[in-house]
Amino acid sequence: MSGLAVAVVRDGVTLASHREEGRDQAARLLPAIAEALRTAGVERRSLSLLAVTIGPGSFTGVRVGLAAARGLAVGLGLPLAGISTTATLLAQAASNDRLVVAAIDSRLGDWFCAISEGDPAPFVVSTAELARRLKGRQSLIVGAEAEVLAASIEGAVGQAALPDPVVLARLASAGNGVELWRARNRDEGLPRPLYLRGVSVTMPDGARRTVD
Repeated sequence: MSGLAVAVVRDGVTLASHREEGRDQAARLLPAIAEALRTAGVERRSLSLLAVTIGPGSFTGVRVGLAAARGLAVGLGLPLAGISTTATLLAQAASNDRLVVAAIDSRLGDWFCAISEGDPAPFVVSTAELARRLKGRQSLIVGAEAEVLAASIEGAVGQAALPDPVVLARLASAGNGVELWRARNRDEGLPRPLYLRGVSVTMPDGARRTVD
């Protein structure tokens, strides 16, 4: 996945939502946030909660987004909600008749996935292993490359989607979200990145390897 998305939500109502494609996230993220606040007519000092996806996903994307959110939370004195990318995808793709699977291409020949039943924790799986796990089930696979994955799994349909910042905001603020996240930040610290394995790096000779 590439690009960025931000939203301003009040009491479940979307005041502004903005998405950009591309890979210059570090340069574009803060200006995109400022533009969303201007569109919403909201001053940054009137915010009550920030939310950010913590992964799994691109190492650089997760680091950039989380670092910016942590900096804003500290600077503005706000609680910060950290929601997994897969939880956000699952929430925006609820299905009454199919098992929902959130899937993110790791770019290393397998997938970061989570399933909407049982333990929703994300895991790493190959296409063949996921096909065995879903055998005999009607499933909805959601994610940026979901249609590619679904084509290899019997009984699966794919729904191309990126994490929706409005859904992220609603997940973070559900119930007494502001105070719950304030207490969690106090007790556990600010959210940390969710990496399912080490970082993939390119060596001087062009070879790629994963390091912890």
